[in-house]
Amino acid sequence: MFSEERRTKILEKIRDQGRVLAKDLAKQFNVSVDSIRRDLSIMEEDGLLQRTHGGAIPIKRVREMPQPPANRYGEGSEEQNAIAREAVKYIEEDQTVFIGGAAIHFVLLKYLPTHIHFSVLTNSVEIAYHLRGMDNVTTYLIGGLVKSSGNITDALANQFAGQFSVDVSFATAGNITFNGLSTATPEVSVIHQTIINRSKKVIGIVDHEKFGTDMFSHMCPLSELDLIITDHETPHDKVKDFEVEVLVVP
Repeated sequence: MFSEERRTKILEKIRDQGRVLAKDLAKQFNVSVDSIRRDLSIMEEDGLLQRTHGGAIPIKRVREMPQPPANRYGEGSEEQNAIAREAVKYIEEDQTVFIGGAAIHFVLLKYLPTHIHFSVLTNSVEIAYHLRGMDNVTTYLIGGLVKSSGNITDALANQFAGQFSVDVSFATAGNITFNGLSTATPEVSVIHQTIINRSKKVIGIVDHEKFGTDMFSHMCPLSELDLIITDHETPHDKVKDFEVEVLVVP
């Protein structure tokens, strides 16, 4: 099989499965892992995929929409859970914390501390609903037009959000690069800009799949983040020159 043909099949596999591992591809095509790594490097340079530690994932497009709620609000990946477990360590007694409506925010709920009291500000009906049973958490829901995702991001919500001050904001986005956080829709980026501007500490919780491509709407520069928590599959070359502290969890 010619290398070009192999790369075509690799790309089809990535699109079908969502991710591939170099060792599995090497076994499937009966070539060395180094050969597969060269294939993936060439394909990444051509803008066809995004390499990760040990494999590759589909490249994100600037207007790629978020997953529907049925897919977004689940158990989360192993990497998202590792990031969430670390992130909640930064919540302290009587603080006010912003938790949005992204998939990793939903994963965060499983690990929220139960031994201290704190408040949560959210623009997600789904998040607010799951927090209602936590006796140690006071929940404030930002009002406005509720989208099918359960998130509230319109102009009214943005005005509402500007009334609050937040101790810790857990920020995530569609993607992250040297230019900062970005997302597919402008109204989402605007409300998160407002929250970030009203936050004393901003912690980025970003798994490896979010690195590599600027999306349509800029949310904030890296300089506005105090810390980025990511997982071990994030390639070192993606973050080594970031001018912000990056914590990689195993």
